[in-house]
Amino acid sequence: MRGLLVANTETALVARAILRETRTTPQKARRVVNIVRGERADTALTTLKFANQEVAGELYTLLASAVANAKAKNPSLRDASELWVAEALVDEGFTLKRFRPRAQGRGFTIRKRTSTITFVVSDDRNYRSNGPAKRGKVVKHAPVVKEVAKEVATEAAAPVAKKAAAKKAPAKKAQAKKAISKVETAKEGKAE
Repeated sequence: MRGLLVANTETALVARAILRETRTTPQKARRVVNIVRGERADTALTTLKFANQEVAGELYTLLASAVANAKAKNPSLRDASELWVAEALVDEGFTLKRFRPRAQGRGFTIRKRTSTITFVVSDDRNYRSNGPAKRGKVVKHAPVVKEVAKEVATEAAAPVAKKAAAKKAPAKKAQAKKAISKVETAKEGKAE
């Protein structure tokens, strides 16, 4: 987890709220969630309250629930201004599949997508959960070759040099035959 600040989870107050299977597409929900991620909770609540998207109302209720969960964990918490939206996730839920009748007996599929939305609030601005790390590229290292005595190295190098010199030049391609016309074949026939 390079380049990611991880707060001490023992001292940080963390509360979460999850809204499962809400009838909005993940793409539309992410547009709004990306606006409030990393903001103070009170600023995020105000932003969601006045956002023009329909899903913002559900997100407002969800974030208010996460703040209420944090207050329940720590009664000394005064208000949402002490909390940060540490994580805001939108995952794809199940998809309802419906069919629309079309011409010539066909039917087009209509996918009614759902979303699972998670808000995590914390009193530590740099809090990140220690979830599973993202899979990166696996770097394969070249095998380690041990140094061998100079005698063995020179003996092995000599035959390699001979083999390199013994390589033949690539074969030349055969030239394409010239097309002979009927007139030329007739001339050759008369010449004989």
